[in-house]
This record gives sequence, C-alpha cells and structure tokens, in this order.
Amino acid sequence: MGEFLSEINWTPLWISMKTGVAATIIAFFLGVFCARKIMKLKPGARAIMDGILTMPLVLPPTVAGFCLLLLFSLKRPFGKFLLQNFDIKVVQTWTGCVIAASVIAFPLMYRNTRAAFEQVDVNLIYAGRTLGMSESRIFWKVIMPAAGPGIASGTVLAFARAIGEYGATSMLAGNILGKTRTVSVAIASETAAGNFDMAGFWVVVIILISFLVVAAINIVSGRGMQTRRWI
Repeated sequence: MGEFLSEINWTPLWISMKTGVAATIIAFFLGVFCARKIMKLKPGARAIMDGILTMPLVLPPTVAGFCLLLLFSLKRPFGKFLLQNFDIKVVQTWTGCVIAASVIAFPLMYRNTRAAFEQVDVNLIYAGRTLGMSESRIFWKVIMPAAGPGIASGTVLAFARAIGEYGATSMLAGNILGKTRTVSVAIASETAAGNFDMAGFWVVVIILISFLVVAAINIVSGRGMQTRRWI
C-alpha cells in the first residue's frame, strides 16, 4: 500500500479542489445576484428566466461543454477577442476547468438560494422598511441571515458538483496531466487505460469527499431545527 501511494500523482486532487473552490465562489455570487433579481420579476418573465438559468442542470454536461467550446474556441470570434485583447485562453487551460465547473454548479446555487429567499418571512422585510432601513441594508441584514441555511446548503452542493464535474470539463479544458486533469477526468482516463487500481483509488477519494459534503449539508440544514420522532 505504501508503494502504491508513493506512485500516485496527486495533481488531479489538487486541481479538483482549487477548481471547486474557484467555481463555488463564482457560482455563489452569481447565484445570489440572479436569485435576488429573479424574485423581482413578473411571473411570466420569472418563469422564462428561471428556465434559462436552470438549463445547465437538466442538459447533459457534454452539451454544456460543447456550447462552451463553441463560445471560447480560438476559431470563434469571442475566443479570438479574449486572446488578442486580454491574452486569455480558455480552451485546454485551468481557466476552462473553472468556467465549465461554474456553469454546471451555478443552477444548484441559484435554485437553492431562490428557494431560501422565498421562505423568508415578508413581515421581517416590512419591519425593516418601517425602521427606515434601505433596501440594500434589508437584503444583507435581514434577508441573507434569514435565508442563511438554504444558501449554505446551496453553496456546499455547488462545491460538490464542481469538484465532480466531468463532461463539460473534459470537452472545454481537456485532459492534460498536471494542468487540467481533475479527479473525475483521471477516473475516466485510468479506466480507459486499464489501470483499474488507480481508477478505483480515485473513486474512493471522490466517494469520501461526497460523503463529507452530504454530512456538511445535513449539519447546515439541520442547525436550528427541532428534531421530532415519528411514532
């Protein structure tokens, strides 16, 4: 076992973790921003925008990856524009890993945040307005704390989805060892190469991480709730 562990290249785990953190930060702020804006729309516009923002959740990841590849390819206008004006290359780079993971993780953050906002007691908002609080202050001091458990659960789910993303990441960022190979991509690569021991090791790693994520969600969502026994 010691010899096996000594031969492991740990870069996929490091790349997955830093990709997960970066993608979660992006998904968090975008999710909160979009959920806040969606809540202010009329029902018809809200339904349309909600469907657009939720689309990456129901589409196969490879479809999302294909769309991202068309957008950021150096053969496309936008990809050329980023490279020529900002020296930013997305395809087959770690930046591509982050963008792909952010797109796939965003819907989970957005939907959990929107659901949490919908559960906030409107009387708290009215009380804040009565006290002369500005809308921005009400949002950060009243709505965000009240919706905290739901937002926290969405954040953890977004992180879990980001570190486990494979389809969009493999299409946009590729499979470059030490650069864009995440744990999920490593599992597919090692399996294709017939290295089932190594693939199995990474499977165990991702299962352990997933278990910790689920435990974190249970702790966050259960905090402050009274446990009742069914008889």
